Amino acid sequence: MAKQKIVVKVAMHTEKKARKALQTVVSFCGVESAAFEGADKDQIAVIGEGIDSVKLTAKLRKCVGHTDLVSVGAEEEKKKEEEKKKKDECEAFMEYCPYPYPYPYYYGCYGAPYYGCRM
Repeated sequence: MAKQKIVVKVAMHTEKKARKALQTVVSFCGVESAAFEGADKDQIAVIGEGIDSVKLTAKLRKCVGHTDLVSVGAEEEKKKEEEKKKKDECEAFMEYCPYPYPYPYYYGCYGAPYYGCRM
């Protein structure tokens, strides 16, 4: 199965309802991430595999209040392209370092190890 992105608009008037809505969403099986979206932060974007959007909406209506299903679709692949670009930049940085061993071992360049060379 491919990852899907579900956007749900929830009537969250207080912070307590917002926390309750997020806890309800995260408790579903298959959810990988959930985040608030929209100008008023009244929408919740859920990303995962095998999530039933109708059951999710019904559960939110029961626990929080008025809920509308805004959209259901495939997750965008932009994140993978950005990760590849970061990895390529880091590899270029590693190739620049002419003498890696005499310098102390550091972590840098998006978490990849390097040996103290500066650009």
